[in-house]
Amino acid sequence: MAVRHQGRHRILLAQEAARIMADEGVRDFRLAKRKAAERLGLPVNGTLMPRNTEIEQALIDHQRLFNGAGHSQHLRLLREAALEALDFFVRFRPRMVGSVLSGTAGRHSAVDLHLFADTAEDVVLFLIEHDIPFETTERRMRMGSDDYEWFPVYQFAAGDVPMDLVVFPEKYERRPPWSPVDAKPMRRAGRGEVQALLALDPDPV
Repeated sequence: MAVRHQGRHRILLAQEAARIMADEGVRDFRLAKRKAAERLGLPVNGTLMPRNTEIEQALIDHQRLFNGAGHSQHLRLLREAALEALDFFVRFRPRMVGSVLSGTAGRHSAVDLHLFADTAEDVVLFLIEHDIPFETTERRMRMGSDDYEWFPVYQFAAGDVPMDLVVFPEKYERRPPWSPVDAKPMRRAGRGEVQALLALDPDPV
């Protein structure tokens, strides 16, 4: 395959993977790439596949091009809900992460929070005490070059906004997992940073 065609195919794959993540709520970059390759009839191989950073940029471009002001208003709604959740779960020193923080969140996106507790049961009891129905799952996260661990996730809805709480042992409060986008320590935002983002967001119409 000519180098020029390879570059073109990488762009097409990044754009299609971004569309899949935005429109279908796919969170996993690898799955989005595979789906994109299948739909475009292109082979799945390392030299052709776009980097996750390329897909994230394509996702930003997709949201800006196809959703415009609607995306900005939805993002503000999610960030306002995140701010309320940071206050509500303050005893677990919560931090916001993920697409709501980066600005790539779409209509299927949840607010992702990292919480820290002696045991995950502390968070479970807190949810039960406040009569919050929730579902339980797990998420595999990369904590080092060859270090992957599973962490409990508690999912619930705050009004119309889905929330995902990943609970870490307290020793991981200053040791974030690696980002699936760029393999660097994941950005975590506290209350002050979320407030600053809201100050920059346009007010809803």
